[in-house]
Amino acid sequence: MRTLLDSNGWMTRGWTGPNIVALGGGHGLSATLRALRHITRQLTAVVTVADDGGSSGRLREELGVLPPGDLRMALAALCDDTDWGLTWRDAMQHRFSSEGPLDNHALGNLLIVTMWDLLGDVVEGLDWVARLLNCKGKVLPMCADPMEIEADLVLDGKKRTVHGQAKAAKAPGKVVDVRLSPTHPRVCPETIQAIKDAEGIVLGPGSWYTSVIPHLLVPELAAALQQSSAVKVMVMNLQPHTDETEDLTLSGHIEAFRHYAPDTKIDVVIVDPTAIEDDDDLESAAESIGAKLIMRQVRAGSASEQHDPLRLAAALRDAFEGYLSEVGFSEL
Repeated sequence: MRTLLDSNGWMTRGWTGPNIVALGGGHGLSATLRALRHITRQLTAVVTVADDGGSSGRLREELGVLPPGDLRMALAALCDDTDWGLTWRDAMQHRFSSEGPLDNHALGNLLIVTMWDLLGDVVEGLDWVARLLNCKGKVLPMCADPMEIEADLVLDGKKRTVHGQAKAAKAPGKVVDVRLSPTHPRVCPETIQAIKDAEGIVLGPGSWYTSVIPHLLVPELAAALQQSSAVKVMVMNLQPHTDETEDLTLSGHIEAFRHYAPDTKIDVVIVDPTAIEDDDDLESAAESIGAKLIMRQVRAGSASEQHDPLRLAAALRDAFEGYLSEVGFSEL
């Protein structure tokens, strides 16, 4: 037997690891990708494309392209740890500050849109940027069309509908339903193939209704997830109560997932014990989607709202332990 991780928690040479697909967007997906890099070299990010705020929203409105921001963050998370990779990571995340039209635009957003314009292909453009950054993995969009999120919220007993990810994430009130427009967007063949080829799939953490749930609202993508035989892992947020999930417990997050994907089985739910607040239903909620609950310290410090990459990598390693044992890597 060979070990997958060395004494420092880094993946040893000579083993590529399982083929893993991570779904999400923004900072949550970036945290997952930074962790997964420690346990596999076969890594694909499938990224939500509903952002309509900031630099991404402006480029989307002006040029009619997919919002590049979450795609940029996934690429930056996959840069290698050489001077080349780290420098390009910082360049991708750099934002201009001016009194003109470039204000608050991220360089990486402009670079991605430039490659799309030159090559005329979303996936090929992302691949070229990934090669420039020497990324350790592949980045794909959730679908080929820019999406709009519609959310129904209830505040003081009154229901209203807001349009757009930026408003859905920040508008006061409790989210009771979310939808995508268009309802049947085009999906890149590469994205569906990545799901079919996956041996492990990770959903979360992240903005639940605007980064995680949207993947379940794309019919072709949802069907691929439901039919996949991969080990499916859900990583819960460290802070359950955000603007869009006000008063929603961790078990409520799981119940929301089950509502939108009733036929999709999850194998493992990972939760940091410090994130649990008077939630007696958490274990039964996990069981309701077929999952085993794994409690691990994955927070990067007692007061941090960030996931620690090595701690999360260790928890994900445990989640995939059954698969790893089958292929001869049980001594972890």
